[in-house]
Amino acid sequence: MTTTTQPLLAEIPGSKSITNRALLLAAAAEGTSLLTRPLVSEDTVAFRDGLRALGVAVTEHPEGWRVRGLGRGPGGRAEVWCADAGTAARFLPVLAAAGSGEFAFDGSEQLRARPLGPLTAALELLGAQVLTAEGGGLPLRVRTRGLRGGQLVVDSTTSSQYLTGLLLAAPLMERRLSVHAPGLVSKPYIDLTVALMRTFGGQVAVGPDGLIQAGPGGYRACDLRIEPDASTASYVFAAAAVTGRSVTVPGLGSAGLQGDLRFVEVLRTAGAEVEIGAEATTVTGAGQLRGGFEVDMGDISDTFMTLAAIAPLADAPITVRGIGHTRFKESDRIAATAQNLRRLGVEVADGPDWLTVTPGPVRPGLVRCHRDHRIAMAFSVLGLRVPGIELDDPACVGKTFPDFHQEFGRLFG
Repeated sequence: MTTTTQPLLAEIPGSKSITNRALLLAAAAEGTSLLTRPLVSEDTVAFRDGLRALGVAVTEHPEGWRVRGLGRGPGGRAEVWCADAGTAARFLPVLAAAGSGEFAFDGSEQLRARPLGPLTAALELLGAQVLTAEGGGLPLRVRTRGLRGGQLVVDSTTSSQYLTGLLLAAPLMERRLSVHAPGLVSKPYIDLTVALMRTFGGQVAVGPDGLIQAGPGGYRACDLRIEPDASTASYVFAAAAVTGRSVTVPGLGSAGLQGDLRFVEVLRTAGAEVEIGAEATTVTGAGQLRGGFEVDMGDISDTFMTLAAIAPLADAPITVRGIGHTRFKESDRIAATAQNLRRLGVEVADGPDWLTVTPGPVRPGLVRCHRDHRIAMAFSVLGLRVPGIELDDPACVGKTFPDFHQEFGRLFG
């Protein structure tokens, strides 16, 4: 297998994490913001439409989405459909609670199964009344006259999104919010949230002890260009590593905000050549994937399945640790990944927060996606080297990358 000399240029859509955070910040801000190159996918459209239901004017333009901010929390009554979008279910109820009125939230059966307990408990401590379904999840109803702020301890062992939702709405609260988040997972997403809050004029400070404080004062409108999604880029970078090709993602580099770009460092450990510039990143496959290592991917857990799916092609076992919280995502991602690999004849061992993949022959077979976009995209990479791998739900990639199969085919077909 030989490497190409001219890198392929991958067209990666905008970051979902940045798009949805920026949508909320622009909605809460004074003035009108323009979000250039937002991700247009099932999750971001659900989030955008949720804001519209809350009274926020979001209009589409050739250059992006224009958001006329409320300058406060929403008011009145509204019903919001979150579809499958976890960020909508975790962020929008907090924005609504910072306003005044009664707001109902619901979503798909898949989203109803995802936990919300730490978030709803925090909202009640801050002064809102929250009614949830049995089990503490969706559907839920928020009755509020605003949030008072104060001190909170938020259980963040299963998701950083509870903390993110509270932080994003903190500048709309009556007084300063001070939050401790013991057991915080996926810390880079909190770093991303803090950076974007500051971009929109929010006052937020992170102490050396992990205490995060955000003061009142609101947000101001800001025009923002959305950078490519680093989690989505992991699939083309991994594809380069296992095919011996060279792939560049323009617009995604060291100057970016997303922690998941660190996935390329894992590929470097696995033998790929990696070049990270200020505005672009290039990965070149070495022809053989190197194994024989363990890696903690707790902070970049959205990319662990990308590594696990290509691990059968390595020259020694690979172990991923720190990923227990991924059992509470769109699917139980540890179990789903292990089951699919075993179905393809791969030896896998797994535990509460870890997974070990032992290389060996991979046979053709059907991958069960569990309506999880990341399973579909990760196993598509393995399919580049193993003919006969099929997805039972290829369309589930629409959650974050509707054109994934077309772009993947263009690059590697």
